[in-house]
Amino acid sequence: MTILYEVNKNLYINLTNKCPCNCTFCIRNNGDGAYGSDSLWLERDPFAREVIEQLKSRDLDSYDEIVFCGFGEPFEALGVMLDVAGYLKSVTSTTIRVNTNGLSDLINQKPTAHLLNGLIDIVSVSLNAGTKAEYLKVTRPSFGDSSYDAMLKFAVDCKKYVKSVVLSIVDVIPADEIEKCRQISNKLDIPLRIRKYDE
Repeated sequence: MTILYEVNKNLYINLTNKCPCNCTFCIRNNGDGAYGSDSLWLERDPFAREVIEQLKSRDLDSYDEIVFCGFGEPFEALGVMLDVAGYLKSVTSTTIRVNTNGLSDLINQKPTAHLLNGLIDIVSVSLNAGTKAEYLKVTRPSFGDSSYDAMLKFAVDCKKYVKSVVLSIVDVIPADEIEKCRQISNKLDIPLRIRKYDE
């Protein structure tokens, strides 16, 4: 099973296929890999020791970033992610990022941003839309109406514990939605990153 894969100068860690969202633009709808990787569908979630064992065979200092991002939501495997991040912090100074839908507190049924303190350098939260109604339509989260506010609260909470927090959107949304996202980004004082959609 593919736990580690490379994209440009970054190393990505695929911890789980579980995700509470069913986004209309999800790359999982296009195939079983990403950016030329082998299949990212996991037979089961790997244990922390299995991930760490694979990381030991890599030159971790050679990457620009090490990113928790695969075919699922990394916070669905919160304990494993924290253990692996702790290992990474003990062996490399490479920046550690997590790409997330921001629904960790709902997934784990408790506040979780503080757990990232000292372990994660960058949190990129998928904003996906400029209004709650549009967010629910595009993201289709299993938690329903509470998801949008929970995602924004998580992003704000992360600012207290993580060096850099970013809101991300994909460039497939209309220009007026992108503008609304900019307004949210400005209001929360969190930078907005517009990602190119990869077929």
